[in-house]
Amino acid sequence: MRKESSIDEEPATTGAPTAEASASTPNQTRPAARYTAMTVWVLLVVVWSATIGIPNDALTVLFTCWLGTIAWSIEAPWRQHLGFLRDWSIPALLLTVYFFSRGWIDEFDITIHWQMPIDVDRWMFGGTTPTETLQHAWCGDPCRLDQPTRWFEVVFTTVYATHFLAGLIIAVVLWLRNRAEWLVWMRRYIGLNFAGLLIYMSYPMAPPWLASQEGLFGPVTRLTSRGWGDLGVQRANVILNGVGNPVAAMPSLHTATAVLIALYGIWRWKSPWRWMLLIYPALMCVALVYYAEHYVIDLIVGALLAGLVMWVAAWWERRQARRQAARADVESDELVGDDSLRKA
Repeated sequence: MRKESSIDEEPATTGAPTAEASASTPNQTRPAARYTAMTVWVLLVVVWSATIGIPNDALTVLFTCWLGTIAWSIEAPWRQHLGFLRDWSIPALLLTVYFFSRGWIDEFDITIHWQMPIDVDRWMFGGTTPTETLQHAWCGDPCRLDQPTRWFEVVFTTVYATHFLAGLIIAVVLWLRNRAEWLVWMRRYIGLNFAGLLIYMSYPMAPPWLASQEGLFGPVTRLTSRGWGDLGVQRANVILNGVGNPVAAMPSLHTATAVLIALYGIWRWKSPWRWMLLIYPALMCVALVYYAEHYVIDLIVGALLAGLVMWVAAWWERRQARRQAARADVESDELVGDDSLRKA
């Protein structure tokens, strides 16, 4: 039976992390200094979010989190702070490649798939799509973007927006606490994004709101922006801006990332409350369908993709661990043999 481990523990199958990666960041900051620096950082983030927008693209989120790590260890030497740039340079480059590659797909002469997800959702739900059902029940018939915002739409938009923040925030926290565990998470997070990119490239598909605009079903309305409208809150792409792909609906990476976070937490935590993490992808799925961002079939494929990435990463880590153990046995046998020769 597998023994569950906490994220505070050194994982047994991380794929040969270096000694530096395995070491936790030493506590070199006095509590008063940390409290003051973190307060200043939080205030700056609040002001930035209120005036410009909540950081939304990967590089802006990482830069904001880097400032947070500096505030957390404000009295640490600068070499430690610059270690963030060293460790995150390759992940940041990979995320940037993913971001721009995702946006370039629809610039080529490609065949966009429109009808398949509509037919599948109708087959699963008795002749209609869940997006139509939810919008008629919760928004109105017809559902219009200029209608008053409902309280649950604020919740849905907040959950939707966490997609751009949660995975990277988890990564930064792990980077501060346990570099080996950071590698475990990043292997899955980066792998999921690029697996999704490969499917986008091979099967570009239109989302419900775009298919509705073309008159293929509905009508349904894209409601994603309405949840925060009355609050005056918005998301902002500051560094990576102006790149998007409206036909990257299959699979739903919003769902895949939420499921990945839940599966990872259930796998690594000991608390019986860890199963509550499943509420997160459940809320994400409802928000995506209600807002006409994705069909249910997109959500199913996204969840399956997250499970596949978890399995492949675990298989690779077990394989690496076996190789390391075999190599250590060989080296041990060689040392014993050399010692026997010397005694002879």
